[in-house]
Amino acid sequence: MKQFNSSVPRNTFSSIFVKFALCFLFLGLAYRLFSSSLVQFSPVFVANDDGPRLDVDKTLPPQVVAAVAEPPPPEISDDPFVNLDDHHISENATEKCNLFIGDWIPDPNGPRYTNSTCQTIESPQNCMKNGRPDFDYVYWRWKPRDCNLPKFDPKKFLKIMRHKSLAFIGDSIMRNHVQSLLCMLSEVEQAVDVYHDEVYKNRRWSFPSHHFTVSLVWSPYLTKAHTFEDDNGVSTGLTQLHLDKLDTIWTKQYENLDYVIIAGGKWFLKSALYYENNTLMGCHNCHNPNITQLGFKYAYRKALNSTLKFITGSKHKPFVLFRSTAPDHFENGEWNTGGYCNRTSPFKTGEIEINDTDEIMRRAELEEFEKAEAIGSVNGVKMKLFDTTFVSLLRPDGHPGVYRQFHPYDRKDKNAKIQNDCLHWCLPGPIDSWNDLMMEMLIKDL
Repeated sequence: MKQFNSSVPRNTFSSIFVKFALCFLFLGLAYRLFSSSLVQFSPVFVANDDGPRLDVDKTLPPQVVAAVAEPPPPEISDDPFVNLDDHHISENATEKCNLFIGDWIPDPNGPRYTNSTCQTIESPQNCMKNGRPDFDYVYWRWKPRDCNLPKFDPKKFLKIMRHKSLAFIGDSIMRNHVQSLLCMLSEVEQAVDVYHDEVYKNRRWSFPSHHFTVSLVWSPYLTKAHTFEDDNGVSTGLTQLHLDKLDTIWTKQYENLDYVIIAGGKWFLKSALYYENNTLMGCHNCHNPNITQLGFKYAYRKALNSTLKFITGSKHKPFVLFRSTAPDHFENGEWNTGGYCNRTSPFKTGEIEINDTDEIMRRAELEEFEKAEAIGSVNGVKMKLFDTTFVSLLRPDGHPGVYRQFHPYDRKDKNAKIQNDCLHWCLPGPIDSWNDLMMEMLIKDL
């Protein structure tokens, strides 16, 4: 009996303990639910109509927007580079290498575009349409020796170029490069032709959804020049070059540009009269015993010096890429003496050397650029050497050759002499890698 009676208060105490435990449990659950609801449904403050607005990029896919809704958003900068989650930076951040020393390696994936997907390829560079029978030349990519070079990403390029302007200033090689860039960007957005002069040498394209413009500025000498030749290169008089006066067609646009790619080129090899301070100083191949033969080297160096002096002294400071000379691959003659280029694969390093003419031009470029770079660094000018010479030297297979015209052998003897183009590049083709290099230089500048 005592044992039974003594159990009664013990059961009562257990019952009270259980009730208290359950109360605490329910209170804990209620607090957890309440606190989680505060996190999930925290208020969002919306600026009134008078305050600044945050522009939302509506091109983002819905799943990306949903994915970033839960964690706090990162701080947004006005600099488009800062917000790039770009693999270029992570792969090459710790790497220091020369992008322009390397090799062409097989690329089984081939180009990002074809002559059927891109509408801006001009006929002389449309090698596939013109009947070139081999296609191996599009299955290579440039690989720097000591670092990675990501392929050109049109979406990211347009993102960093939003609200910017880019101009290509130079000769027909610049036009070739612009065509390549437009083709690669067409994967994301088609360029809109917003301006061209009567002969389509000066042009401008817009990418409306990115507020980005690309300009082609025809200035083969960069300096003031009076030329007397037709589109086929047939001259009726000597070119007159004013080496100390720049071509205003590009200098007047300069202050409106954010990015500039500029280069001299092969036009300096043409016969010409050279003026300084409105005085005839000499010539190149003028065949006049009364005029001093100064040669193209003199003129090229002077023109580069005038150009780079303008860039380093300008109050406007765009990002400038100075492109080195683009070598040609004529064999057994020149463009007008039966030279041709019929190779179908790249050279390996050491299999070819730069010719004397291109070496003279390149040396002048490097020396003048080095002097300008030193001045520019003091004046706060962003200027980089876009050294495509040896990258291009290894690609004798990438030129149109006889396929600069539509089916050149149709109704002709297979042994007929047909003019070759061994200077410009097929599209798609090796010049597409210039865009890989260009984008990497822009990213690295960060």
